[in-house]
Amino acid sequence: MSSSQESNQLPPTTAIAPKTPLKATTEKWFEYSVKVQPHHTDYGGVVWHGTYLTWMETARGEYLESMGINFAELVKLGCDINVVETYLRYHKGLRLGDIALVKTRMIEMTGVRMHFDYRIESSDRQQVYVTGKITLVAVDRKKGKIMRQLPPAVKDILVKLL
Repeated sequence: MSSSQESNQLPPTTAIAPKTPLKATTEKWFEYSVKVQPHHTDYGGVVWHGTYLTWMETARGEYLESMGINFAELVKLGCDINVVETYLRYHKGLRLGDIALVKTRMIEMTGVRMHFDYRIESSDRQQVYVTGKITLVAVDRKKGKIMRQLPPAVKDILVKLL
């Protein structure tokens, strides 16, 4: 890297520097365990379809936080990370009392767009309940517009996920 490129880069902010190592239990997937509670289900005791999105968002938040990206800190820095595209495929419904693993990983980062993969499966990994993809984009909170680039410290952390 040339010295002119180095001088154009902002130093990483300590506000979102990693505090803990990646807690992924597999090489690339981050896993978050959930137990189906009554408020997750419809009147028949089957998980309501929107609950899966909530679980996926929670798992993604935990995944990013385990890498040192805290949403509250991003907000303080003037950056939101908004969902712009969602795809879900329902394979089999979960029922009240079931335990599942919500697995997530970032599969691609293009500019300020982050693409995540998801699998919700049984705790023994034998049954797949839901698969999905979600695309996020960084937004400038003040301007309400998509950012031209990610804050350097955030980008440095996200690159490690790929």
